[in-house]
Amino acid sequence: MKTRAKQAKPGEKPTKPKAPAKKPTKPKAKKRAAKDDARKPKKPPTAFFYYLEDFRKTFQQENPDVKSMRDIGKACGEKWKTMSFEEKVQYYDIATEKRAEFEKAMAEYMKKKESGEFSEESDDEDE
Repeated sequence: MKTRAKQAKPGEKPTKPKAPAKKPTKPKAKKRAAKDDARKPKKPPTAFFYYLEDFRKTFQQENPDVKSMRDIGKACGEKWKTMSFEEKVQYYDIATEKRAEFEKAMAEYMKKKESGEFSEESDDEDE
């Protein structure tokens, strides 16, 4: 037996079938405070980015017609994937050193922040 959509009775307006209820969307994450602490140490680049610096110099010398960073990045990524671990070690070593420096700077930053050294200076800068 086929079912029919409800028909409007004489004198009533025809109704449209209801659309399925939309799923509730997650509230958008609030943007971080516009004033991130400028004194906070920045995370160091990964080993790949140290390799990219070296690769970019040689690649541009060999291919002066390629100007797009996208093309350089693709070529670099392909080369990085084919490199052996032994070839990558020097870049991992650099990244490890920089990471250690970052951890030290971050510990110092947190120590100063907890002691309240930054709060007094930041009040003066706002005025």
